[in-house]
Amino acid sequence: MTADTQAAAVTPMSKEQRAQFEEEGYLVVRGALSESEVAYYEQAIDRVYAAERDAGRLSAEGSMHKLSAVASCPEAVGLIDHPNTFPLVWSVLGWNVHIYHSHLDVHPPIRIEKPYRFEWHQDGGRQNRELETDPRPRLSVKIAYWLSDVSEPGRGNFKVVPASHVRNWIDGPPRRDIEWPEPAGAVEVCANPGDAVFFDRRLWHTRTNNFSEITRKGIFFAYSHRWSYGRDENDALHASPEFATFNPIQRQLLCADLAGPDQVPGDHQWGHYPESTPLHGFLKSNDLLDPTYPPLKP
Repeated sequence: MTADTQAAAVTPMSKEQRAQFEEEGYLVVRGALSESEVAYYEQAIDRVYAAERDAGRLSAEGSMHKLSAVASCPEAVGLIDHPNTFPLVWSVLGWNVHIYHSHLDVHPPIRIEKPYRFEWHQDGGRQNRELETDPRPRLSVKIAYWLSDVSEPGRGNFKVVPASHVRNWIDGPPRRDIEWPEPAGAVEVCANPGDAVFFDRRLWHTRTNNFSEITRKGIFFAYSHRWSYGRDENDALHASPEFATFNPIQRQLLCADLAGPDQVPGDHQWGHYPESTPLHGFLKSNDLLDPTYPPLKP
């Protein structure tokens, strides 16, 4: 399942997908993973969950939100450049990208009503306070892979406000523990195991509570440009035997130092050396470099 998938990743985002993504802020990729892939990745995340449970690192309600997905679960590496989803990333952000943030999520059914908390947010943290434009720049995109059945509401579904990625603010309470109406137009995204959701980080979204009988399981990868500082902790992964087996694009995405002996690492992250950046080479060799995306601003 960690075989090189580069040869298959040759179909860029379609015009229809781009129009929908730019208008709504997200896309649902139906059947992104096969049944065997779902089983493989579910078993992998279950092993991580069992280890976290045995170590006493789950939340009080038994949920897991574990950062640095591939460092925590090397079997997940096949998802980061999956041919059914990764082309959406480079179609929007271009070739100078890496994964700056990722996580493994397992949320068992909630048996006791939780205290109210207003969890609507845009990704990016302080980016949303420190960038002054309106709307703020995209900066990153995210892929959520669903390994459990969230085809009906109430199963811990991803909930979004379509087209809200161009709005810097939504109406909310003065404190998160004050009950507040849901944003107008909010919808729960329903998905089958193996479906993926690709979304703009600025899309206002939240995770809903799981009051079903099904344990919610998903793996999330957030991609940004390599000049954006990474949140994932991959140093131990870089030194591991598994890392040497990953393909060049996977190593780029996992923040490997690509600079040669006469190159400045920071300059490489800024995109000054496309000829030694694996994704640039792959796109160029397959005639997939698109000078219009990301668009150049005068």
